[in-house]
Amino acid sequence: MPSLEATGLPVLEARNIQRNFGAVVALADASITLQRGEVLGLVGDNGAGKSTLLKILSGVIAPTGGEIFMEGSEIRMRRAQDALEAGIETVYQDLALVDTMSAYQNVYLGREERHKNPLARFFDLVDDREMRRRSREVLEALKVKIPSINVSVKGMSGGQRQCLAIARALLWGRRIVILDEPTAALGVRESGQVLEVIRDLKQHDVAVIVVTHNMQQLMEVADRVTVMRLGRSIATRSIKDTAVSEVVGLITGAIPGDKREEQGQTVAA
Repeated sequence: MPSLEATGLPVLEARNIQRNFGAVVALADASITLQRGEVLGLVGDNGAGKSTLLKILSGVIAPTGGEIFMEGSEIRMRRAQDALEAGIETVYQDLALVDTMSAYQNVYLGREERHKNPLARFFDLVDDREMRRRSREVLEALKVKIPSINVSVKGMSGGQRQCLAIARALLWGRRIVILDEPTAALGVRESGQVLEVIRDLKQHDVAVIVVTHNMQQLMEVADRVTVMRLGRSIATRSIKDTAVSEVVGLITGAIPGDKREEQGQTVAA
């Protein structure tokens, strides 16, 4: 079987995704293409449909219409488990970390490694040593610096917590990591730390979708950017061939998109 690089197939392709909530149209025609090892920015004003598309790609809600392909094969996204099994991990703004648990316990939250010892398995004990080892391995691979994998995340900075959540996604995703506003409410130094981790994800052959309002940061880490407006993906630009002013113009409508737009109701997304 030829490699993905040889075939040129995208790791993820969503075509003409639609989502209705009753008579309200949240997504009318959303399409994105994601290549292996690239960072794709997904931008748009409030109500453009970004969050709805993110939830569909994460399996949280099912699309009303359209097609989703992974490496050329069509897949069905009907539940979150479908996305997880396809190798798609999503890091939401709330991070879903438990403050009272340690770093390695958060990495394995809900996916604890059962002990290999038959007696320990009988009592349903987890393998803390293996979970510590693998957690340390992925954190080192992404150059994530935290006080210790054994201390609770409660005392960690916002940047450290975000990086920990991204590292968890890398461990379980391996193919695609979706980041929802990864630097929101972070300072300059902490944002820089998170952006560096995003760059390192590319070195591990992981594709990344970044949903953000921060155009300047996006220009630093993304390879391409897809702009959404009124429930449609209207343009995709290579970062090296565009500028913040053009992207903002596409978002606001000051610059026409590549696709003809139609009027329709949207929901906040």
